[in-house]
Amino acid sequence: MTVFSKVILYTDTDGRARFREEAIPLGEGSPQAMLSEVFASGGYQLRHSPLGFRSQFHCTPNPQWVFILGGEMEIGLQGGVSRIFKPGQHFYSADVLPAGATFDPALHGHWSRQVGPDPLVTLFVRG
Repeated sequence: MTVFSKVILYTDTDGRARFREEAIPLGEGSPQAMLSEVFASGGYQLRHSPLGFRSQFHCTPNPQWVFILGGEMEIGLQGGVSRIFKPGQHFYSADVLPAGATFDPALHGHWSRQVGPDPLVTLFVRG
């Protein structure tokens, strides 16, 4: 069966953000257009980030898909791990603050920044 690889940014049991991948079956449609099931969404938002944009460490307030439409986005985690996403790539951002925790920028969340020669254009789709 054909699958779609869902890259997930999540909060692990130790409170730190990590990446993992999950397979989503594409079992519907036809051989020319394999489809997943239909998933509900809670709206979408577009963002334009200029050259030089960089955020501080933060947690995702609400789980959401992040699709890179233009430019490149680097996501950095505690401990120096980072990953660059280019146009056409995606990740599911679900690194929410653990229940009952107070945000600690030395422990929780991720940062994001624009990289490369082009402004960053992203589409956020609430999960």
